[in-house]
Amino acid sequence: MGIEIERKFLVTGDGWRDAAHAVLPMAQGYINAVGAMDRGEQKASVRVRIQGDEAFLNLKSRELGHTRQEFDYPIPVEDARALLALCVGGVIDKRRHLVVHGGRLWEVDEFLGDNAGLVVAELELDRADAPFERPAWIGREVTDAARYYNLALASRPYARWNAAERGDGLA
Repeated sequence: MGIEIERKFLVTGDGWRDAAHAVLPMAQGYINAVGAMDRGEQKASVRVRIQGDEAFLNLKSRELGHTRQEFDYPIPVEDARALLALCVGGVIDKRRHLVVHGGRLWEVDEFLGDNAGLVVAELELDRADAPFERPAWIGREVTDAARYYNLALASRPYARWNAAERGDGLA
C-alpha cells in the first residue's frame, strides 16, 4: 500500500517558470463524483490520467489533509482515453511543470480550460513534519481546502468560483 504525504500551495507570480526543467501535459478525470465522496458513500477517488505518452489508473483515500493512501497503476493510453469518456464531471486539463527548489521536487500545476487562471504547487514529502525550503513564488497553503483537490475541480471548476473563493483561497 502506498502512502502519499503531500502539501499544496497557491502560486504567486511567475518566478517558477524559468526554473522549470520539464513540462508534462495532463488530462485527468474521475470515475466517481465529489458528491459521493462528500456524502460518505465512497471512501476513495478513482482517477484516470494521461500524462504525456503514459496513462495511469489511480485510487486515493478520501482523507482531508496531507496524508492519504494512494494506489497508482499504469494502463494503456487507449484504455485511459476510453475511461476518460466515462468520467463524471469535467476532464481536467493542465500542464505540470517540474521545478527543483531547495533540493526538493515541486510540481507546479497550471490549469487550463474551465480551471484556467488557477496555479497550484504540490510537494510530496517522506513524512508530514519534514522541513522544506519555501520558494519565493509560494503563497498560501491550501492542503486542507478540499475545493483545490482535482476531484473537486472536475465537479466545480475554478471558472465557477465566486470572488471570495478566488480571493483568499480559503472562503
